[in-house]
Amino acid sequence: MTKPRPIQVTDVILRDAHQSLIATRMRLDDMLPICPQLDEVGYWSLEVWGGATFDACIRFLKEDPWERLQKLRAALPNTRLQMLLRGQNLLGYRHYADDVVAAFVQESADNGIDVFRVFDALNDLRNIETAMKAVKDAGKHAQGTICYTTSPVHSSELYVQQAKQLQDMGADSIVIKDMAGLLTPYETYELVKSIKEAVPLDLAIHSHSTSGLAPLCQLKAIEAGADRIDTSISAFAGGTSHPSTEAQVAALKGSPYETGLDLTKLTAIDDYFREVRKKYHQFESEFTREDISVQINQVPGGMMSNLANQLKEQNALDRIREVFDEIPRVREDLGFPPLVTPTSQIVGTQAVYNVLSSERYKTITNEVKRYLQGGYGRPPGAVDEKLRSKAIGKEAYSDERPADSIKPELAKLRKDIGDLAKNRADVLTFAMFPDLGREYLQQRADGTLEPEALLPPGSEGKQKASMATEFKLDVHGESYDVAITGVGESGAGRRKIYLSMDGMPEEVIFEPLNEYVAEKGGKRKKATEPGHVTAAMPGNIVDVLVAEGDSVSAGQAVLVTEAMKMETEVHANIDGKILMVNVTKGDRITPGEVLIEIG
Repeated sequence: MTKPRPIQVTDVILRDAHQSLIATRMRLDDMLPICPQLDEVGYWSLEVWGGATFDACIRFLKEDPWERLQKLRAALPNTRLQMLLRGQNLLGYRHYADDVVAAFVQESADNGIDVFRVFDALNDLRNIETAMKAVKDAGKHAQGTICYTTSPVHSSELYVQQAKQLQDMGADSIVIKDMAGLLTPYETYELVKSIKEAVPLDLAIHSHSTSGLAPLCQLKAIEAGADRIDTSISAFAGGTSHPSTEAQVAALKGSPYETGLDLTKLTAIDDYFREVRKKYHQFESEFTREDISVQINQVPGGMMSNLANQLKEQNALDRIREVFDEIPRVREDLGFPPLVTPTSQIVGTQAVYNVLSSERYKTITNEVKRYLQGGYGRPPGAVDEKLRSKAIGKEAYSDERPADSIKPELAKLRKDIGDLAKNRADVLTFAMFPDLGREYLQQRADGTLEPEALLPPGSEGKQKASMATEFKLDVHGESYDVAITGVGESGAGRRKIYLSMDGMPEEVIFEPLNEYVAEKGGKRKKATEPGHVTAAMPGNIVDVLVAEGDSVSAGQAVLVTEAMKMETEVHANIDGKILMVNVTKGDRITPGEVLIEIG
């Protein structure tokens, strides 16, 4: 007879669940009212922070992510609070100096985090050493992470070896992070059994339900010796999210692995979140449903939701299947990295460029270049050397730990942000996202913070929310206040935009204009000549590298743009002199318009 071994539960409803299903858009105001009930459940922990929540807070919701953490800590006094930390990447998309990593971990601990789930996207464990030590120094629980994936270079033996290395780093527990839902039940059993036999630490299993197999994988993991499972309240469970908390609690009831959680309390919490989810209908996507093809394309849950929203913004949602087909090819070219932030974003964005461009790798993002230089660490497998040569040319590749080449930078960051930062937390917000963080802190100082609009019920599928562009329209003597709130699909020579009148969206179809009118009032004509420099995707100008009168050569970088959170250089297409620069830093741009003219 099996000896009783109660299974502990981490609920991800306040972080990974909504990241996976509604593009990380749940607001703090929808979390706090239910916190007293969540606090009574008896979870081992609640995942409330990290991942994409920090980005979404300042980019879309205009919430202070540190204040969110503080308020959740106050509202959940009896429950461990957990976060997802990307090792040397922290919550951004680059590696930071060790002093920034240590400061960020300490600030997170001071503001309420008890459990740090620390991972590296490449499973290059050199990249989590500093963060793990910082967690231990702060007196908190350090959970070492194995990012699970399948490829010709990944094996159970490799994962067992990584578990041993995590133990040597001082990990308090280990988690198998199956971000794409690639585990199968019997493979899970063998992997968990092997790790538990080799490493005497608590083991958690984190698996997304994308393939539909995650609940079965968790049960087999428990049978093999796993101590803890990640689940989500069922209102935000299933598909690219996680197994249902209630279902797993019920499945284990009466077994040696009973959780001890009360289904009645969980059901009441589920009722609350079912109503909350309705408010975020505009971020729902058909691509977050259960889909066994994840075993082929390996797109993780959080990436699936965000990728669909990002392609919608590019007016290319109809090509998402082509992107899914391209992702495994890009992944192989890059040496089979696990697809988890930031590598999921790096691979996914490059796949989008490859699909939307006239040829593969015609445009290569700066992040792919940095990856191929060794800037994110050691790839699991061999990369395509022809691609590396095309991307970085004669620039050097380094196999050292990336942060070894980064000088201490906290003091410089504090100086650069100046009086906009009121405390160390503000400096760290700026560190994570320099341009976005500065903009957020400036808007906060100016009192102009305004979250993106939530659309009223009944407008599903019509648009992606954005900050409305408002103007007055006079028709036959009548004056109308009009707000353009989004752009829809184009077709048959027409392009749809949506006008919000008296709070209700209306669909209006316009014939295409001959010229694009930029947001800042200037006109940008369409690119028709060889010397007209344009961008491949909609986005923002991050940097202008040339000025009028400069001489440039074909292939020289003239602009840096940002799309889908990744930066890309835009190059001169001919030799010549810069006749006109039609953009400045921060401008919004659209493909096909002239950004720079060379003659």
